[in-house]
Parts: sequence; structure tokens; C-alpha cells
Amino acid sequence: MFVVLENFITKVNMAQTIFGVWDYIIMVATMVSSISIGLYFRFSGGKQKTNDEYLLADRNMSIFPVAVSLMASFMSAITLLGLSAENYYFGMQFAVINFAYGIATPIASRLYLPVFFGLQKTSTYEYLELRFGPQIRMIASLTYTLQMILYNGIVLYAPAIVLESVTGLDRLISILVVGLACTFYSTLGGMKAVLFTDLLQSLLMFGAVFSVVIFASVQLGGLDQIFIKAQEGGRLDFTNFSINPTERHTWWSLIIGGCITYLSLYAVNHTQVQRLLTVSTLERSQQCLWWSWPVLSVLSIMTCISGLSMYAVYKDCDPLASKSINAPDQLMPYYVVDVMKSVPGLAGLFVAGIFSASLSTISASCNALAAVTLSDYVSRWCRINPSYLPWLTKLAACGFGLVFLALAFLAEHFGGVLQASLTIFGAVGGPLFGLFTLGMFTTYANERGVSVALISGMAVTLWISCGGPRPFPVKLPVSVEGCPMNVSSLVIPPSQPTDYFYMYRISYMWTSPIGFVWVLVVGTVISLLWKQQQPWQKAGLSHPNPALFTPPLANRLRAKYDKKSSVQCELLNSKE
Repeated sequence: MFVVLENFITKVNMAQTIFGVWDYIIMVATMVSSISIGLYFRFSGGKQKTNDEYLLADRNMSIFPVAVSLMASFMSAITLLGLSAENYYFGMQFAVINFAYGIATPIASRLYLPVFFGLQKTSTYEYLELRFGPQIRMIASLTYTLQMILYNGIVLYAPAIVLESVTGLDRLISILVVGLACTFYSTLGGMKAVLFTDLLQSLLMFGAVFSVVIFASVQLGGLDQIFIKAQEGGRLDFTNFSINPTERHTWWSLIIGGCITYLSLYAVNHTQVQRLLTVSTLERSQQCLWWSWPVLSVLSIMTCISGLSMYAVYKDCDPLASKSINAPDQLMPYYVVDVMKSVPGLAGLFVAGIFSASLSTISASCNALAAVTLSDYVSRWCRINPSYLPWLTKLAACGFGLVFLALAFLAEHFGGVLQASLTIFGAVGGPLFGLFTLGMFTTYANERGVSVALISGMAVTLWISCGGPRPFPVKLPVSVEGCPMNVSSLVIPPSQPTDYFYMYRISYMWTSPIGFVWVLVVGTVISLLWKQQQPWQKAGLSHPNPALFTPPLANRLRAKYDKKSSVQCELLNSKE
């Protein structure tokens, strides 16, 4: 007991040496502002009397907050910390993925979004029942729920443990403050509170990243010095056009893998589709998607540059090689503590930005999972008085927030769960995207075919992602020659074993495309070989509803059925 108390006092003292008055003021102001926004929207407007207002903001939101929220929903603290470390240790090749986002945006806005917007369903997975049947809707909905619960546990836990290791901020306090504040304002204020807090939190995320770049520029004597030193260290090489799928990042893996990953999130993921339904018209919804792309790319590229900035500062004394930090994700917090603590408020701004990234992701998930729970589970099995739905939805949102909190506390005891949660989040995206694509782009796919394809596709992607042993990625060279102490013996020359199983050497960027193609191929083959009545045939209709298909196919179906109807009318008239 005395040891625990001594450790706690040590951590508090360490935090006090790093965090000053202005740092605490910024942190407290961030939390108070988020909670205030939730309270405001709880007691303004329609006061959350209907589920439409609570879950979809009465479908009358303006474009800008929705566009920013689309970016913030999946740009978590893990992304900010991991992406900066990625560019530090592996170079800026990853920035190529932003071209993929630009390619995928018109595909999502023109081919997928019109279907969801036309149906105006609360849950994205209601589409699957209309197109295929109830079984696949339940499989997909449960998969999404499990995926988001596991992912948000790590979103809440990871930043807390990283910040504790380098700043001394107690992880339990971090988890409680962020988890409870987020649960409180998202439960009270609903979608409107989530969207406007995302706007505030995105500004703080940008502030955290920009502060690192600006401070490093001043420290090095100019922004150009960052790129000069990065070039000298081989961090600005964009020439990898290899078609070898075992190479971690190439133009092909980043463009193709980036497109599929983006579409799995922004075209068919319920968290994003729900936001795109909060505006009044399809055109405005498409504009939200278009505007979210530059916002996402600016933050992504600036986070990449922040990694190069830290490399330029530490090029002669790498913190990981010198054992100043234990993991690459600790790099950015270490830089803030090591260099930026001399300026009052900067450390607080950085921590507020990291916590804001977690807040935006968790609040989005609370609201999205509440919608799925009420639409896909409760409403299917129970008849509920409509006046009770808003309260049940709020209870569901609050419940999921507390589940995330509990999982974050349990996460440290199940190290494998952390890796599994991130793996599941990436591995299920491609197969789910393939499922929706089969539904929207074909009329032959049936429930049996897509069910087998989805389950087998996720099994394959999870096997590829979780199987082992697998080689460690080879980092670019680092130096410890400029460290105060001689730690050169700590640097181990990188090795690249070739005796690993081939599938375990495939780049993680190919996981989603593999799952996507698997579902398309297997779903097509089984649907054509194993015939089954489609929902419209069971309902006694002669043709499917064109609204269930992507606009090009829907237009062809309408023209076909209109022509068929006109021919039948002409035959009837001739007989008369």
C-alpha cells in the first residue's frame, strides 16, 4: 500500500513539474466547454423530444460542422500519435494515401451515399434487410457493434497510458476525466452536441499538431530546415512504386488500400453515414463529404510533417534508441515534455488536443451505437411506445460510454485484446464494404451467398492480420551519436528475415482490399450456384426496388421496368 501511495505521489509531483497553471486552465476549459455544449443542446431547440432530433439533429445541420465531424470521428489520438511516429521512423511515403482519399471521395458521394440518403433509415444495416434479409442484417450489425466497442476501449486507454509514461499524468484520472465527460455531453446533447464538440475538438487537434511544427521550425531556424534534415535522413523518398505486396508502403498499396479503407469508413460505415444524414438534401450531404476530404488531408499531412519536425530535432539522438522512451507512440508526448514545456500553456494545448481526438471518436461511437441498438435490436424484438424511444436511446448512449470506460480499465490486464481490437477494426472494414457493394451493384447476390462470403472473408482477413510469427517492419536508420551519454551499443542493426510464411509478410495496407475482393468473388459464385428467393420475390413483386441500388444501376432498372410496363400497356390496349 505504501509503495502504491509513494508511486502516486511521485507521478503527481512529476506532472506538477511539467504542467503549469496555464496548462491546467486549457485542459479544464476543454472539458468544461464540451460539457457546456451538451447542456446547451439538451435544453434548447426541441429539447431532444424525438429520436430524429437526438440521433440525426432534425436533419437540418449546416455543412461545415458535419464535414469537420466526419474527419474527427475516426482521427483518434492513436492516429495522431502513431502517424507522427510513422513518418519519423519510416519516412513520409505514407502521405501518398491522401491521393487515395481524393479518388475515393467522388465514388462514395456519387455511388453509395445516394442509396442511404434516399432510404432515410436510422441504421445503415436496415438497408441489408431490405436488400437481402434479416439474417445478414443481424450479422453485420453485431460485427459493427463488437468492432466499435473494442476499438473505443483502446481509443480511451492508449493515449492515457502513453501520456502517463512521459508526463506523469495518472492514467486512471485521464481515463475517468475523458470517459465521463464524453459520456455526459454526448448522452445529454445528442447528435448536435457531438457535431459541435467535434468542431471545437478538431481545432484543438490542429492546434496540437501545428504547435509541434511551429516550435520545431523556430528551434531549427526555419521551416525549410525540417525538410533539409529529413531529406538528409532519407525521410522524403516517394519513389517506391514496387508491386511487391510484402513491402510495407508503396504507391500501389497506399492508393488501392487507402481507397478501400476510406470507402469502408466513409461510404458504408454507420458512424459516418449517420452524420451524412443530418443535413436536409442529398446535394448538401455530398458537399459535406467533399469538404471533409481537404480537412482530413490537411490534418493528416501536418501530422506527417510533425513527425519530420521531431526527426529533424532528434536526428543525432533518437529517443527510442537511447531508451528515453519505450515505444514509438511516446515520441510526440516526449517531444512536448522535453522541448516545449518551457512555454506556458503549450503542454496543456498538446494534451488537450490528444484528449480531444479521443473525445471526438468516443462521442461519435456512443451516438452511432445507440442508433444501431434501438433500430437493429430493441425495435425488432419489442414494441415500444414512441414517446419512450428518446429516453431509451439516451440510456443506450450512456451505457456504451460506460462500457468503453470499463473496457479501458480492463485493457491493461489483456494485452492481446488491445492488438486484437485494432486488428478487428481494420480487418472487418474490407469485407463489410464488399457486402454493401454486392448489394448495391448487383441484382443476383442473395442472402446465402453474402452471408457465407462475409463470414469467410472476415476469417481470412483476421487470419492474415493476427497470424504469426511475422517479421518486424524495418525502420529507417537513426543515430545516437549526439546523445549526452554513449549509448551506441544500444542500437541494434535492423534485419529483414525472409523465412516467414508469405501471407504473414503481406503489408497491412492490403488487408482491406483482400477482404473486399474475397467477398465480391465468393458472394458472386455462391449466389449464382446456390439460388434463393430475393426479398422482393417473397413479397410477390416482379422486380426489386430501384432505390436499393447505386444510381447507374437504379436508372437502368427504372428504364427497363418502365419500358416493360409501357409494352404491357400497349398489348392490353391492342387486345381491347
